[in-house]
Amino acid sequence: MSSDNLQHFVGLDIGSSAVRCVVGTLNQAESRPAVIGHGSAPNHGMRKGVVVQIDDVAEAIVQAVTEAERVAGMQVTRATLNINGPLVNGINSRGVIAIAGSNREITDDDRARVEEAATVVKLPPNYEIIQVFAKNYSIDGQPNIKDPVGMHGVRLEVDTHIVSAPSPSIRNLNMALGKAQIGTDNMVVSSLAAAEAVLTRQQKEAGTVLLDIGAGTTNLVVVEDGEVQHVAVLPIGGSHLTNDLAIGLKTDLDVADKVKLEHASLGHSGAAKKGVVYVEHDKQKHAFKASDVYLITEARIEELFEYVDKELQRIRRSKKLPGGVVLVGGTSKLPHMADFAREQLELSARIGKLQPLEGLLDTVDDPAYATAVGLMVLDMLMPAAGGQGDHHSFMGEAAGTFDKLLGWFKK
Repeated sequence: MSSDNLQHFVGLDIGSSAVRCVVGTLNQAESRPAVIGHGSAPNHGMRKGVVVQIDDVAEAIVQAVTEAERVAGMQVTRATLNINGPLVNGINSRGVIAIAGSNREITDDDRARVEEAATVVKLPPNYEIIQVFAKNYSIDGQPNIKDPVGMHGVRLEVDTHIVSAPSPSIRNLNMALGKAQIGTDNMVVSSLAAAEAVLTRQQKEAGTVLLDIGAGTTNLVVVEDGEVQHVAVLPIGGSHLTNDLAIGLKTDLDVADKVKLEHASLGHSGAAKKGVVYVEHDKQKHAFKASDVYLITEARIEELFEYVDKELQRIRRSKKLPGGVVLVGGTSKLPHMADFAREQLELSARIGKLQPLEGLLDTVDDPAYATAVGLMVLDMLMPAAGGQGDHHSFMGEAAGTFDKLLGWFKK
């Protein structure tokens, strides 16, 4: 963040196929975030959300950040970034403490202590906690309390959802950032950032599943009663569809990618299944049966939604979320994706739209930029932790800032 009169906030989305950087500031008059810079660069150093070539990732970060700096007219030295990969793990945990003091009034320190108590969990070897989400508190057995501070009681309990990630993944990401000379303010799960960018307060309360469908992975978060209920990273994304098309159509990956971008669709119209589609690559024209493209696309996306439904079944929310499904990420732009999700998951479905923002919106008003924009907003909301895998009870810490941004979040 900048030390100029105007504070700057930076979101850095390090994705499997691209790195995107969004720089923003807060419009004080309207309490609304404004985008003042953005940049993107292809990323060849990751597979399924995990760093496999540190130098390539660092190079992509430098390119994306440099472009954003040029547009914003300022230097970026720190950012809030996403942590990804199918090994990111979410578990539920409960913390319990006794309230000290003569009047037994619960303080901010007590809330921090009970959340800390909830983090004493058995993690797989080489894992570390990246975030702690307090879902609700109980005081002396009275459940469903949103904020216990200022109340009186003897025993304070909290139900949390704890997100952890493999330490080597975090270390490799930090090494890439170090080479790119970017410091870390916070590490956040991709889907939470995207949810911050596109979900309305009503959707967060009612119960909504957000799917950030990227190239290598799909990030899932269920938000209900305004709190994170479940986080998961699924090992399927747009690059898997490209691979399927290359195999099924017996063609090169570059050609398959063009077919995906220009002709893959989930529509039921006869045109989607009849005739021939053409793509041009290296001055050569390639022809494929439209029905083959449709069937391959449908099979892969159907498999993705089967994974999603399994996650919803785990938390007993399959077909039971009034807020429905909100889709973001580059792969969500497949034609008729929302209709297909509605059919497969038996929930209302829509493509995520950014909450009202100001500034340079032409590029970032795109499902592929939802995570980067959300990371920029979270950089605004979350206290800087110095990164390195520090964990956060995000909802509690951000509550005060939420009030200041009501004009934005109440939309």
